[in-house]
Amino acid sequence: MIGSTITHHENFGQVIQSYYQLTKPRIIPLLLITTAAAMFMAGKGHIEPFLLIITLLGGTFAAASAQTFNCVYDQDIDYDMKRTRTRPIPSGRVRSSHAIIFGITLAILSFSLLAIWVNMLSALLAMLGIVFYMLVYTHWLKRHTTQNIVIGGAAGAIPPLVGWAAVTGDLSWSAWAIFGLIFLWTPPHFWALALMISDDYAEVGVPMLPVVEGAETTGKQIWIYTLITVLFSFILIYPLNSLGIVYLLFATTLGIFFIIKAWKLQQNPEDKMIAKSMFKYSILYMMLLCTGIVVDTLTF
Repeated sequence: MIGSTITHHENFGQVIQSYYQLTKPRIIPLLLITTAAAMFMAGKGHIEPFLLIITLLGGTFAAASAQTFNCVYDQDIDYDMKRTRTRPIPSGRVRSSHAIIFGITLAILSFSLLAIWVNMLSALLAMLGIVFYMLVYTHWLKRHTTQNIVIGGAAGAIPPLVGWAAVTGDLSWSAWAIFGLIFLWTPPHFWALALMISDDYAEVGVPMLPVVEGAETTGKQIWIYTLITVLFSFILIYPLNSLGIVYLLFATTLGIFFIIKAWKLQQNPEDKMIAKSMFKYSILYMMLLCTGIVVDTLTF
């Protein structure tokens, strides 16, 4: 039975560590990078340091809240998989009720910071990200369809909208273009990971694409989505004219390597090392592409 054994912490440091692990901290930096990139783009390179810090802090709390709720909801499959059995809730180090209170507290902190010090639109968008991630992706899609990560990817694309709204108070076509870019990037990014750990998903009956359709189909879908993502990345140059030559160089160079990685994976979809390489590069691609956005706005 999940959580039937309560593991007692030996000291306060271990308590902090357990709650920190609930937030899945490795995921958050990439979300913050996309938020910051959108802010610099919206502000044309001029951002008040206080606004940047508060927005990123609010985004951190929102993402941490969403991941905490995810840990509560997925505790059954986390317990069944050896890879995740040591997480705070299935291992008994944190009670579900305490995790829920923690997640609610983080959400309140996020909303309060953004609503008071930034603006209401950014605060509402941050809350929308939590709700979408939990209700649409985790509850509705994840365990019921192979398209879970395609539609659910919208949750991970909301942070740049928060960043844009924080600077301008509204959402322009350029803001939605960044949203679209991350939305399209998510499937090849996550499916590469799914290829690596498809056995785990199969073990607990989560219908990820590699489990239901197989590695070959997944490889083809990654290839298609990668091509679309790279092509779409240039929309910020034309027709939106939001960025210039520096971003063009970043997008072109990074895109070429992204396509090469996807092609290699399509040719060898069963090779988990190639899938791992694709997964790692997809993270690097988005991080450096966002860096290109910031450098471009600071240069011109």
